Amino acid sequence: MSELLFVTWDGGGNVPPALAIARVLQGRGHTVRFLGHESQRAALVEAGFEVEATSRTRTFDRLGDTSPLTMLRTLGDRGAGHDLLAALARRPADLVVVDCLTFGALDAARASGTPYVVLEHLHDAAYRAMLAGPLGLVVRLRRLRPSLALSRARARIVTSLPVLDPLPSDGNFVQVGPVASWSPRSQPVGAEEPAVLVSLSTFGYPGMREALQRIVDATHDLGARVVVTTGPAIEPAELAAPPTVDVRRFVPHAELMGSASLFVGHGGHGSSMAALAHDLPVVLMPMDPNADQVTVARSVQAAGAGRSVRKGASPDDLAPVLAELLADGAHRSAAAALGDAVRAMPGDVLGADAVEAALSRAPAA
Repeated sequence: MSELLFVTWDGGGNVPPALAIARVLQGRGHTVRFLGHESQRAALVEAGFEVEATSRTRTFDRLGDTSPLTMLRTLGDRGAGHDLLAALARRPADLVVVDCLTFGALDAARASGTPYVVLEHLHDAAYRAMLAGPLGLVVRLRRLRPSLALSRARARIVTSLPVLDPLPSDGNFVQVGPVASWSPRSQPVGAEEPAVLVSLSTFGYPGMREALQRIVDATHDLGARVVVTTGPAIEPAELAAPPTVDVRRFVPHAELMGSASLFVGHGGHGSSMAALAHDLPVVLMPMDPNADQVTVARSVQAAGAGRSVRKGASPDDLAPVLAELLADGAHRSAAAALGDAVRAMPGDVLGADAVEAALSRAPAA
């Protein structure tokens, strides 16, 4: 069996895919450990993994300062690369699995000749847009070389759905499908009492509480049961919600989606794919135009399974959209078709297969 080191960061939705793939690999007998931000240590240890010490990685907490400048500094952090090499010096690994947004660690793996794969936990189309935008510019100004690092990886493991995120025909891509938790439904979508699940990000985006309040206000006359999960970034008591709206801090999505009729989210890849895995139409309100959320929302809308709405949309703007998607229509069959596709590609298992295949693959030229 092999020694594997996963490099991650405290970004919220990027962590569950890495953990799920790591669990499969650990279950197959491989030794798996993690390197990430100190703010992640407790959760990673609780998940059953050893966590490497850091000394030069920048401090970051997704519930603290998430300004654009802080994000650029965090993702382009060379300290993560230094800590990666220090961890490997203490205890070598047969393969390193690097989060695609930890550019400092990615470049250190490339420059040192370390065998590595890249885990893309989002639409590759969104990742390409990031590299072509301000983030890519800042990373290159820091004299990191992301394009070269990507090309030299033994594989780029992409956890997206081919129909929503078609990949270029060339390159070292291995598209494994979304890592989405789901539970079988007892009844078809819409057969039970209409229910709406509203859940935005676990990341502390500016203006998210106000956006969530407008969504809650838009459900006033919807005629459906509404469950809202606020996540760690928003206190449930901060929302003004009527007694008919059940507001909770956290409930696993798979427990609620199995009896829901509609999902309202922020366009995060993980929650959006989980909703589709339950055959749910979606209304997606991206919180950050520089993240992957806009791309996810547009791809689902183009597939006919949901609608993309503005972050600043008013309750009056949102109410008819929610009513339309809660009702029957072609969007339900489109969501079900995407659900079939998600369930047919278990990203955790296929991702683990791709990691194991890369262990014996020769380094890219």
